[in-house]
Amino acid sequence: MNTLRIAVDIGGTFTDGVATDPDTSTIWVAKSLTTPQDPGEAVSTVVSSLLAQAKAAARDGVVDVAEVVHGTTLVTNALIERKGATTAGIFTAGTRDILDIRRELRYDLYDLHFEQPQPLVPGDRRFEIGERMAADGSVVSPLDADEIDALLEAIDASGAQAVAIGLLNAYVNDDHERELARVLAKRRPGLKISTSAAVAPEQREYERFTTVTANAYVQPLVDTYLTELDQRLRDQQIDGPLRIMLSSGGFTTSALAAQQPIALLESGPAGGVLSALNAALSQNLTDIVAFDMGGTTAKACVVTGGEPGIARSFEAGRVHRFKRGSGLPLLITSIDLIEIGAGGGSLAGISDLGTLVVGPESASSVPGPACYGLGGTEAAVTDADFWLGYLDGSSFLGGTMPLDRDSAERAIGALADQLGMTVLEAAYGIHDVVNENMASATRIHIAEKGHDPRDFTLVATGGAGPVHAVAIARKLGMPRVLCAPAAGAGSCLGFLAAPARIDRALVQTAPLAQVDWSHIRAELNGIRAEAHDALIAAGASADELFYEVDVEMQYAGQGNAVLVRVPLDDIAPGFAPELGRLFEENYARLYGRTVPHGQPLTVAWRMIGRAPIKTQRFIREVTGTAPAEPKTRRLYDPAVGSFAEAAVYRRDSLTAGTVLTGPLVIEEAESTFVVPVAATVRILDDLSILAELS
Repeated sequence: MNTLRIAVDIGGTFTDGVATDPDTSTIWVAKSLTTPQDPGEAVSTVVSSLLAQAKAAARDGVVDVAEVVHGTTLVTNALIERKGATTAGIFTAGTRDILDIRRELRYDLYDLHFEQPQPLVPGDRRFEIGERMAADGSVVSPLDADEIDALLEAIDASGAQAVAIGLLNAYVNDDHERELARVLAKRRPGLKISTSAAVAPEQREYERFTTVTANAYVQPLVDTYLTELDQRLRDQQIDGPLRIMLSSGGFTTSALAAQQPIALLESGPAGGVLSALNAALSQNLTDIVAFDMGGTTAKACVVTGGEPGIARSFEAGRVHRFKRGSGLPLLITSIDLIEIGAGGGSLAGISDLGTLVVGPESASSVPGPACYGLGGTEAAVTDADFWLGYLDGSSFLGGTMPLDRDSAERAIGALADQLGMTVLEAAYGIHDVVNENMASATRIHIAEKGHDPRDFTLVATGGAGPVHAVAIARKLGMPRVLCAPAAGAGSCLGFLAAPARIDRALVQTAPLAQVDWSHIRAELNGIRAEAHDALIAAGASADELFYEVDVEMQYAGQGNAVLVRVPLDDIAPGFAPELGRLFEENYARLYGRTVPHGQPLTVAWRMIGRAPIKTQRFIREVTGTAPAEPKTRRLYDPAVGSFAEAAVYRRDSLTAGTVLTGPLVIEEAESTFVVPVAATVRILDDLSILAELS
């Protein structure tokens, strides 16, 4: 019996799926328009297609699914659209207004009408309790049973489906939060309950409170969705466990994901980064920029030394999509991504100054770009790419979704008339504006990490990523672009390559010279024991697990911390001098110097337990047809400013070792790799495509 692993990713426009046979590394790919009203419907469609393909290839027509790994935009969309559950909050007396006070910062100093993101829990559903913990974790005021009774009545009256508990200094001692949660669960078993110490055991009360309220806000929605999805998989005779992709680049069980759904926020983009990294490591490339462009958004991540950067906070539900500070700050562990522009469905328009702009509004999957023929009338990036010859209307999605050129031309033409341009000028303007936006943001992101883009390889994933990757690389001066097989379903390949992973934090602030190493080690060992059980439950092998600690450190008197990563086993009495040396080394690399006579402080200890990242080989069948006489298509060449004939190859006809010369187009069902200028294009041993730019 053929044993399969399946990965499914719900994006803003398309839902992608990949099935692989681990014994042969063969993959099958499926894609469907996302169904926003019932996301599970598109998942079922994709899984059915994957099973049909795999069964057709199996000798006896029988397959068994070992596991399904899943990523979704459900959490992100719920926060953006404010479609979560009715949520109540319980806070220490005197702190309920922290969600309104925020940080007292203006994200735009010159906007007199700027908006702040509204708290997920309104003031009339925030309730206070008279308990209190001191900053050292000692009890100042104990819980009062009568107050708990009053709280229950208030929560009942509010109609809340979920409750967020955020008590002062709970990150040091969470006894009161756990006791409150125990009483609520016993007396109101239908409520979904989130505690701040379980979701985000961190300093900074505002960020901790926004994180726990966001977790509670989406918890009923995600729990219901995962339960229904699990049943849908069972209905398709899939008995393997459902794994859920995390923003950190690992995966976990569906049970743990339902408890802390906020950790799923960036699951899809994290998969795109891991897919790009997997393709790069297969070619011994360790310094890359992972570029993932789908139908709704585009993101980039700098990877150095084979490890993606990790961020410890994230903004969700921004009032202004590209303005930092205009969203809700969440204390989650995620791969360090930057949203760098638009997707294939992003709509073109005219700014207040009369200039061409692209995004942030998107046609999404409904009605979609005009060329989809599903009712869209405004020009989108996909319409421009199609009109310029970069996409083939008859082979889009493997020919299952023909594109309408007349509809695309009408949409672009209407915009061109308003701008006083020709259709060609408007179409290439849309394409080039979105490329310039993405290249500019990527350049800044790389510079902030202290690197030069010319030292990196751009690795493209996503349905639209390979279309735009070469143009963006040229703007950045990058010498190479790599495109893995099935790049259009890249996030799913990343899910299949992802390791099991779990992150836990321990807040212990102390001068480095005064750290109680025996206490720290004992606390971390306790966290490791808990993490070990969760990782085994997620399918990891005990003998391959390893544990690291990111020590968050800063100089006394400073507010920004530097991370120092060390193996867990190194943390023991006598480690202070080595940790101090590593801190100053990292500090100097980031800021150019250290602080003379500065006193290093340890702020938090973040333990990471995970299985190793292993390079996976994914093979898609090739026909082996000689590419001597490819098709041709008129392709817009920006070097000469006009259309010219260019070779068009089917990707499944290109064998390893093939060398081609651009301009050219290489098509597969889920994506199209466009090389609009002179370049040397090689088909590598794993059938990845490497374009070397002059």
